[in-house]
Amino acid sequence: MYDPLSLVVDAILSEVFGFEIHEEMDIDQLTKNETVLVHKRTSSKEHLNGYDYDYDYDYDYDREGLLGHSQSGHISNPSWQRPLPHILVATISSFLFGYHLGVVNDTLESISVELGFSGSTLAEGLVVSTCLAGALLGSLFSGWISDGLGRRRAFQLCALPMIIGASMSATTNSLEGMLLGRFFVGTGMGLGPPVAALYVSEVSPAHVRGTYGSFTQIATCLGLMTALLIGIPAKNDTSWWRVCFWVSTIPAALLALLMEFSTESPHWLYKRGRIAQTEEELDRLFGAAHVKSAMAELSKSDNRADEVAAVKFLELLHGRHFKVVFIGSALFAFQQLSGINAVFFFSSTVFKSAGVPSDSGNICIGVVNLSGSIVAMILMDRLGRKLLLVGSFLGMAIAMGLQVIAASDIMSASTNLYLSVGGMLLFVLTFSLGAGPVPGLLLSEILPSRIRAKAMAVCMSVHWVINFFVGLLFLNLLEMLGPQILYTIFGTFCLMATVFVKKNVIETKGKSLQEIEMALVPVD
Repeated sequence: MYDPLSLVVDAILSEVFGFEIHEEMDIDQLTKNETVLVHKRTSSKEHLNGYDYDYDYDYDYDREGLLGHSQSGHISNPSWQRPLPHILVATISSFLFGYHLGVVNDTLESISVELGFSGSTLAEGLVVSTCLAGALLGSLFSGWISDGLGRRRAFQLCALPMIIGASMSATTNSLEGMLLGRFFVGTGMGLGPPVAALYVSEVSPAHVRGTYGSFTQIATCLGLMTALLIGIPAKNDTSWWRVCFWVSTIPAALLALLMEFSTESPHWLYKRGRIAQTEEELDRLFGAAHVKSAMAELSKSDNRADEVAAVKFLELLHGRHFKVVFIGSALFAFQQLSGINAVFFFSSTVFKSAGVPSDSGNICIGVVNLSGSIVAMILMDRLGRKLLLVGSFLGMAIAMGLQVIAASDIMSASTNLYLSVGGMLLFVLTFSLGAGPVPGLLLSEILPSRIRAKAMAVCMSVHWVINFFVGLLFLNLLEMLGPQILYTIFGTFCLMATVFVKKNVIETKGKSLQEIEMALVPVD
């Protein structure tokens, strides 16, 4: 079966980079060209949940829940190439998320001058925080939207308010218009990340799911850096901020358009009882040789359509699902209580004190963040999620310790300055290695299929609420407590997160979503 989206991406890669992505030959095609001597082996797993494997080659389950192919007759892991175009389209939503977080960084001053609220810290704060309010709303409803309409339609619905909101912000001549536009954009920002985490985990083969899960964090970093780079001319051109908002409508339109050619999540289709479509999408993603084994994997969990009733909100807060929802919410809470957004907020001041222009400082932070995310992508399926999380939070605690020392009078002024800058860069780097990319991926893996979308919405809402309060209270707490005590508090949360992860988080590397679900959720 030819995948239209894959053909489009292949054509672009061939034209721009001079190479093509070649699909692996199907087993049926292989057997047409050469004679393969194989033996059929019968086991109880061949009849799992009523699925009879009638292929003429050996089957066996490896630890990933997928099938393996070797010279002895086993089928290989599904190709990593087939789902890649669909995942790249999904990560556009993460790019937009990062872009809109950073779009007012360099443009806020010129926006305030042109719209007539210059000097009003309340109005400037509203331009930033209104977006967060919209994100909270979008996040709260993301589970119900993605479960009700499907992952593809949820992405398109995410793109719509981003296009409308960015257009309103780009054309407004009043503060009210800007706030309304930012609110619309925020709803799309809140809807996108949880759906992206779900989609990527559900369409990725188990052996590369960690790598692909890191794409969302990398896309967010690229979005932030793009916003900072495009916003540079705003310092000299007071109307350039309108161009910055207009630019964001292009990737949003691409997301809505390309999702028409992308695959729907097989997990969502199977849960809705659309078995034939599930098999078609599995064929597009993994190839015909893996359809029956993937269907057998889907049938292991409690996500069959005849068993799925409406998930009630209170069901997520007690009973058999409470443990995984609590773990997910706690991870996002620790992520924000570590002080990452406070560090981002305070980075410009630190760089200015070191004699580094704010533009160069922000770009430096962006490069470190992006570099760490790329390293995390490489290590995710090698070292595993749990080890990266533990190392990340521990490294962040050490970085906060450096900040505490820098805020004291123990060292000389120049040494304190180097410690402050070095501690901040180390904090961002270690954050990007684990605490940044892992929670979203891990949640999409450990949450049971039946409640995955709605539970993800609840956990992401915790993220937005704590993010809001940290941003709101940081400067007041800094003034009341001083940097030493405040950074000590952040470092303590990082150490608490390290202990929490070691005790409560299981390793999900290389395991199918169904295996993870059966390991975590007790049977009634």
